[in-house]
Amino acid sequence: MKQFSFIIVFFWASALFIRAEAGNMLRRRGDVNRDWEVTVADVNRLVDAIIAGTPYHSFYTYDHDINGDKEINIADVNLLIDALLGAELAPMPSFSGTLPVLYINTEGHRDITSKEEYLYAVWWLDAMGIDGYESIGSAEYPLGMQIKGRGNITWTGPDKKPFRLKLDVKQGMLGMESSRHWVLLANVGMWMGLMNDALPFEIGRRMGMSWNPHMEPVEVVLNGQYIGLYFLAEKIRVGKNRVDIVEQQDKETNPGKITGGWLIEIDNYIEPGNITFTEGNGEPFWVTPQSPEVLSTAQRNYITDLLLKTDSAIYTPDKLSTEWEQYIDIDSLAIYYLVQEAVDNPEAFSGSCFIHKQRGEDTKLIFGPMWDCGSSFTRYKAGYPFNEFIYENMPAYCRSRWIAEIAKFPHFQQSVRHHWQRFYQEVYPQMDRYIDEFTAKFVEAGNADFKRWPGLSQSNNLVLRNNQYLKPSFHKKVAWLQSQWGQSNNLNTRRPTGNRGARPR
Repeated sequence: MKQFSFIIVFFWASALFIRAEAGNMLRRRGDVNRDWEVTVADVNRLVDAIIAGTPYHSFYTYDHDINGDKEINIADVNLLIDALLGAELAPMPSFSGTLPVLYINTEGHRDITSKEEYLYAVWWLDAMGIDGYESIGSAEYPLGMQIKGRGNITWTGPDKKPFRLKLDVKQGMLGMESSRHWVLLANVGMWMGLMNDALPFEIGRRMGMSWNPHMEPVEVVLNGQYIGLYFLAEKIRVGKNRVDIVEQQDKETNPGKITGGWLIEIDNYIEPGNITFTEGNGEPFWVTPQSPEVLSTAQRNYITDLLLKTDSAIYTPDKLSTEWEQYIDIDSLAIYYLVQEAVDNPEAFSGSCFIHKQRGEDTKLIFGPMWDCGSSFTRYKAGYPFNEFIYENMPAYCRSRWIAEIAKFPHFQQSVRHHWQRFYQEVYPQMDRYIDEFTAKFVEAGNADFKRWPGLSQSNNLVLRNNQYLKPSFHKKVAWLQSQWGQSNNLNTRRPTGNRGARPR
């Protein structure tokens, strides 16, 4: 401690500092206290952090970790002192300049540590002169927003975090429809060229799903620190430009109004307020109401009863029955399912599986929009033939709800084959071009992200990843599905060996 005290006194006397260039929106390495200068005050702040035992944690303490070894210790102090005496510090990682840059400064430059509580922040979007994009606000005239963390494993696990944004005023961004509600996706673990979400979302749109979120790549600077390549995505919610159904009020009791609209999510996490029951196969079934969120007894009874009736109809021994189709829109489910099959997403019916319903006694449950297809192609390994359905031999963390049983119904099989032919003939031939064009937007930004998150980011060499892994995997799975669904009209409801249900052949 005496050594630290001597250092602090010495540098207060010296009053040396390094100023950031005027107008530079990125802070220097060593700006520990986030005042856009590197001075003796940063040494004091760093020493205080070491004395307090502050651990390295994500990008929030990257400014404390001067030497970039993911530890905060005396080595960082020594390096910062050397910088104050004239030595050059390695620059902080920076954006590529090939994408629009979203700047966010939280109030007091506070860290974002919660996914429950918002922080107030200001923001602006610099289009960087790129064709097709428009700047919004500026450093001199920023706009207001609130920001918090989001996600489950993506929030608690990787250093690079996703965020939820709530703008003060509705705003269209990067060519997407106007809204106050947005999501910044971190893309961690999406090693298939960062296309795990974009590809199935686009396929679903082209197949005629009523709405799927759009997303656009953007580079993000948070509190003056570049935090990498993100996808700015439209948040799933009820609204004119999103899930376009009647918005039902929380705690509604009117019998005519509790029939809809409903936006619910088949979930793989137990959350407060979940609707829970036992599926017909004995597995737990969890549903999170998204809109409305806070349910009256009447609302909870209505949606629970509807789900139980649906479950009972699905698990009937009579697979020629069409009773379940009174509750589920068969075409929406067939399209949703075949898209998930095409990208080999075994987690498709385990969690982040959204269903909506318009108001009315006779309206049906509609599958969609799509969300969180991060497990797409995760069964990949060298030589893997992609010759299984997504509900076969699933990972231990997946509980595939309903689909394996529904796959036994000949009428559903027929619907899948019908929509598959549309996909195979009209949509599939366009997908290589879509992959190439979408990826081209963020190739250089992906390389910058890799420099920012070495050992974590999978975003370098994106074109190589797409050509070596994504496209061959996608084409293998589609070819196998075509062999199952495209060659014959004969129905086969046999139970596959070691499977949970029959294949829709």
